[in-house]
Amino acid sequence: MRISPTLSVYITRQFVFWFLIILGGMLALVLLLDTVELLRRAAAKTDATFQIVLSMALLKLPEIGQQIFPFGVLFGAMYTFFRMTRSAELVVVRAAGISVWQFMTPVLLTSLVVGILNITLLSPVFATMLARYEQLESRYLRGQQSSLDVARSGVWLRQVQEGDNGNYLIHAESVGPGKPVNLRTVTILLFNGSDQIPVGRLDSETAELQKGQWVLRNAWLNRPGRPTQHVDGMALPTDLTEARIQESFAPPDTLSFWELPSFIQTLEQAGLSSVRHRMYYESMLAVPAFFCAMVFLAGTFSLRHARRGGTLQMLGTGLVTALVLFVSQNIIQALGRSGVLPVFLAAWAPAGVCLMLGTAALLHLEDG
Repeated sequence: MRISPTLSVYITRQFVFWFLIILGGMLALVLLLDTVELLRRAAAKTDATFQIVLSMALLKLPEIGQQIFPFGVLFGAMYTFFRMTRSAELVVVRAAGISVWQFMTPVLLTSLVVGILNITLLSPVFATMLARYEQLESRYLRGQQSSLDVARSGVWLRQVQEGDNGNYLIHAESVGPGKPVNLRTVTILLFNGSDQIPVGRLDSETAELQKGQWVLRNAWLNRPGRPTQHVDGMALPTDLTEARIQESFAPPDTLSFWELPSFIQTLEQAGLSSVRHRMYYESMLAVPAFFCAMVFLAGTFSLRHARRGGTLQMLGTGLVTALVLFVSQNIIQALGRSGVLPVFLAAWAPAGVCLMLGTAALLHLEDG
């Protein structure tokens, strides 16, 4: 017997309602904790007012929201199945000849659609929010004055000096391998204080980052109204370190799903590592499958415990499973980012393993 459209809509509506309720509660808790943490960090910052801190907490919400999204699906599906079983609705459905696979289909399709919407529509919005949060955090909490941008034409870096000691903008076609940071085919525009008009230009074959300075080799200095001057070596002061340069690259979660492929290509063309961004991109592609895996696990836990009257056991099992999945997923993805595991395997393994375990458990419970 095929499941009717009316029943499918009813199950879908129940799942969406409880999914939104549970996800909203989890996000509210995260927002509260993030606000408290940001207030603690901003306690000694006179410029960071409560309104700014609250806006930062709201902008940061998608960072954790993306991680708890699958568990919102898990608990939403668990409660939906448990509630329908406890009220004997699924008992009637099963008596009418509809299998567990059929009444789970509306929830699976809904989870798949939610996952696709998450990566295609919500991702650009979340990325914009996180990028704005990074700017506010750098300005009010970190006090960073340097930024690095990787564009199709190479690497761009802006150094802002305190006072009127002079600022400069560095462009390099690529970054050399190994350590220390070594920029190649470098052009540097010199500025006087906060003026926006360049007062000079340096062209150098390389620029090596040493302690507190960029060391240029075989450079040419051009200034308006003066002859070109060759310089064998010179140094420009900087507050950058290698760690700060790596942190200054656009984090993967500040880029939308649609921007990631071109940005990955740009990084590789510039000679920079793209493992983090490829890992994040593959993980985003695996989101719909991971959401479906959560539905299978939810059906396994809620149906089994509801039949045996174990409400608290169901809740405890779900919490433990969510914790194990969260930790395991982070460990596997960390191995992927470090290069220990292939990126594709590290991104898709959590979803694949959960799908296989959930399917096997349901086959055992229903058909075994």
